[in-house]
Amino acid sequence: MTEPEPFGARLRRAMDTRGPLCVGIDPHASLLTGWGLADDVAGLERFTRTVVEALADRVAVLKPQSAFFERFGSRGIAVLEQAVAEARSAGALVLMDAKRGDIGSTMGAYAATYLHQDSPLFSDAVTVSPYLGFGSLRPALDAASAAGCGVFVLALTSNPEGAEVQRAAAADGRSLAQVMLDHMAAENAGAAPLGSVGAVVGATLGDADADLAINGPLLAPGIGAQGATPADLPGVFGAAVGNVVPSVSRGVLRHGPDAAGLRDAASRLADEVRAAVRGS
Repeated sequence: MTEPEPFGARLRRAMDTRGPLCVGIDPHASLLTGWGLADDVAGLERFTRTVVEALADRVAVLKPQSAFFERFGSRGIAVLEQAVAEARSAGALVLMDAKRGDIGSTMGAYAATYLHQDSPLFSDAVTVSPYLGFGSLRPALDAASAAGCGVFVLALTSNPEGAEVQRAAAADGRSLAQVMLDHMAAENAGAAPLGSVGAVVGATLGDADADLAINGPLLAPGIGAQGATPADLPGVFGAAVGNVVPSVSRGVLRHGPDAAGLRDAASRLADEVRAAVRGS
């Protein structure tokens, strides 16, 4: 049986050919209203289909936020399933933003939901929380490796409350975030051109004050509505900036429902990221 191509290699190729940008699909009520849509399943479906049709054939990564679909129950999940399938069919890598974290068989069930090819929600990668201990992620890490998928682990998030946990000191003096980053580096050791275990590090941090050399992708939320710009990336990520996947949601989505507006906004941001990375 042929081994699947690792997610890190697929992501590196997508970033090099389509541009280093991840666009979130976050159909919260205010965006639906801004598009002139009702805050119901019909509005959700129209919004999601428009984003996928406009962007899935050109951006490297699409990142649906599961919660905004879950709030509509089973019909919302059905919209999400369709979006995942259509986005992947058009060539985008799908990162499911679910931030799952648990232990044992429950973590295994989450892994089966997002990282098993027979699941209707099978995605190229998923976000997870390590703060039940990095070892609790083992079912997801193993499932991702077997399927050629990726896992993005929360490390230094863009919300100010995160520092209460993530900057706390471990027994050896490292921050808890650095402990998690070091675990990720160990998982990615020897991988080329890029490991498949990524970290979530906010673009709004100013200075990450951490060793981000994990040989894996660095998902950087906070571009646009949260105040960060592509020009901020070198200052936050330093020598690791070439592995950054900036994530933007409202900064692109507010240009809908016109498909051309969505495409133009995504293209402009991808160009700005390229320029910032090359100039670093």
